Amino acid sequence: MPHGAPHEEAARGQAAQGERRRRKRRRAATERRRGSAGGGAGRREEARVGGVAVAGDGGQVPAVTRALAVLRHLAGQSGPASAAAIGRAVGLPRSSTYHLLGALADGGFVTHLPEERRWALGVAAFEVGSAYLRQGPLERLARPLLARLVGDMRETAHLGILHGNETLYLIKEQPPYPEPILTAVGVRLPAHLTASGRAMLAHLPRAQVRALYPTAASFVDRTGRGPRTPAELRRLLAEERRRGWATEDGHVSPGYASVAAAAFDHGGRPTASIGVTFRRDARPAEDWPALADRVRATAATLTRRLHGHPPRSPG
Repeated sequence: MPHGAPHEEAARGQAAQGERRRRKRRRAATERRRGSAGGGAGRREEARVGGVAVAGDGGQVPAVTRALAVLRHLAGQSGPASAAAIGRAVGLPRSSTYHLLGALADGGFVTHLPEERRWALGVAAFEVGSAYLRQGPLERLARPLLARLVGDMRETAHLGILHGNETLYLIKEQPPYPEPILTAVGVRLPAHLTASGRAMLAHLPRAQVRALYPTAASFVDRTGRGPRTPAELRRLLAEERRRGWATEDGHVSPGYASVAAAAFDHGGRPTASIGVTFRRDARPAEDWPALADRVRATAATLTRRLHGHPPRSPG
């Protein structure tokens, strides 16, 4: 063996061993990255809050997803909630819940009520909601749907929302030769008399309807038709809730009728309604269910655009 060969052989062995160690470390690092990206499939347990999936292990879901779940949970409550209740609802451990609430509080999205030991939505959440109203995405999402509905049916269609116990009209789409009707953008009409209003009232919690219409004195009369007492309204809303659409026949203007259906938000709450108004003598009552089917289909499309869903059970 030539002089120096043992040393060269040892050097080559050490180099090969070092290269094997480096390959092993690279493989381990690759496996760690894959495990992190994969989220531990098979071990991960999820809870769904307002359509947001939240991991039970608390380590694989981005923090923004967990924060959105907390905000949606608080938005769906009738009042402030404890940290323990929030953590259970979104599937987070105690420490993670407090850290997340602290970060949201720093941003003004939640506020801590120390005397009650509870948490509530903060002013920043209100600002986001106000910006939503300023930007008008509801109208932007609904307008092309109403335009298609008018093109198909050749009748006036409108988008309404509840404003207390009134229907407030946000959009009015008309055919080329429209009938003169009361609904116009910005007009408010008694919700219990309009199909658009009752389509939404039918899916509100019963306690909320009672608060809006506590006594017979709460009912406005325009044409001598329509519910006049809380009991009459409850019976009518129950029927329209089962049917899935509301109707009015001369309750607002003599000689005109309407059918309407509600669109829902991510919590299954009625956020708006789509209605069609027509001359009573041009559309016999036996044709109204077919009209309502078209209106319901349009309202369902708006619900999907809002990432909402119909209520799972009556309010």
